[in-house]
Amino acid sequence: MPDPTLPTTHPAAGILQRPYLWVTIGTCALVFLAAFESLAVTTIMPLVSRELDGAGLYALAFAGPLATGVIGMVAAGNWSDRRGPTAPLYSSVGLFVLGLLIAGTSASMPMLVSGRLVQGLGGGALTVALYVLVARIYPGVLHPKIFAAFSAAWVIPSLVGPFAAGIVVQVFSWHWVFLGVVGLVIPALLMIAPVLRGMAQQPAEAAKLPWAVGRLAWAALAAVAVLALNLSAEVRIPGFPAATALLAVAAVVLALLAVRPLVPRGTLLSRRGLPSVILARGLASAAFFGAEVYLPYLLIEQYEFSPTFAGLTLTGGALSWAGASAVQGRLGARLSHRTAVTAGALMVLGAVLLALATTALNWPAAVVIGGWIFAGGGMGLLYPRLSVMTLALSTKDNEGFNSSAMSIADSLGGALALATTGIVFAAFTTPAASFSGVFALAAVIAAAAALVAPRVTTRRP
Repeated sequence: MPDPTLPTTHPAAGILQRPYLWVTIGTCALVFLAAFESLAVTTIMPLVSRELDGAGLYALAFAGPLATGVIGMVAAGNWSDRRGPTAPLYSSVGLFVLGLLIAGTSASMPMLVSGRLVQGLGGGALTVALYVLVARIYPGVLHPKIFAAFSAAWVIPSLVGPFAAGIVVQVFSWHWVFLGVVGLVIPALLMIAPVLRGMAQQPAEAAKLPWAVGRLAWAALAAVAVLALNLSAEVRIPGFPAATALLAVAAVVLALLAVRPLVPRGTLLSRRGLPSVILARGLASAAFFGAEVYLPYLLIEQYEFSPTFAGLTLTGGALSWAGASAVQGRLGARLSHRTAVTAGALMVLGAVLLALATTALNWPAAVVIGGWIFAGGGMGLLYPRLSVMTLALSTKDNEGFNSSAMSIADSLGGALALATTGIVFAAFTTPAASFSGVFALAAVIAAAAALVAPRVTTRRP
């Protein structure tokens, strides 16, 4: 007999109609809070670093969560394949909250970074558990809509996160940017608790699957490689000026070797189908986020924008991401996966090239601001479709593995790009050359994403 706490399949129902209403609100709330916290921390971190005298650990406060998130993704994926998403989801939320509490009560920068590492571990696991939950609860026809809602939940915080974080810091203190989120995560989890209880009561068909100890070890190695890449710029060996470059190359090679067992076979070779879906996701993330973090910096340094107005560039990209995501969700099968992913990748490439041209040729700032609207639109087209394709090409036995592979591609792609662009930026002596080098590297990555995009389907239409 079906469990009455689980939604029954209603293909005609929407994600905000009765069978799925509270699950949709709860899952989107968790995504929203994770995104809000990330953007809020970006806003307050300069203040935190100055107050805690932690400039030397500034980059690690961002790179650390991405690195430990990879471990959380692999663990949650394997756990979900064995027992379903219930226990991984509860555990990931618990780790996320613990990290917030550690960071929010920090009296030193090392303590804050420790909290961020725990937070990243829980956040990475949370992403995978939510994707598996979607696969188990929603019928396939609703997947484009729920992933469009997830994209919107990621985008909305970009509109309110920095402003809200600034208000909290002014009225209370930066500690409450972390601690305040804790009180909101619990109600969001309670909204989906009835469904999770129902899933937990069902027999675990895949419980016989072994724990992927080897994959966990590879994930840990990939995390170490990412951290080493982030710290490579600090290495100075007298009489050996090439030490930084050699360490950076070694870290990238190690990360790529470690990621191979964590993604579908043939991913790094762009094999058609699911491997190229995962690779396209990683390359798109690397190109977009590798360039985006430098746009406000460019506008402040080169065009003398205030931080508030510089942030509007990201807001424009976020709004177009949400809009394009909603459009592709409404179009459904009328817009093919291959077309959506290819068009999105080309839009990101065009926007990065505009940023490069603006920097190199000293074009007006309006060019790069307008161009980034196209970048956001491109991500809104391809991101949800790659999520839909990942689940569509998965079975119940490997939903967790494939969902974790997609999330790993996101995190490692972004982490490697940010670390590498940081090295490139520091390698030049003038700001114009530094920004040009960053955008040139992001353009190469975006071009690779555009080349991989047509291979996401197994046969050409």
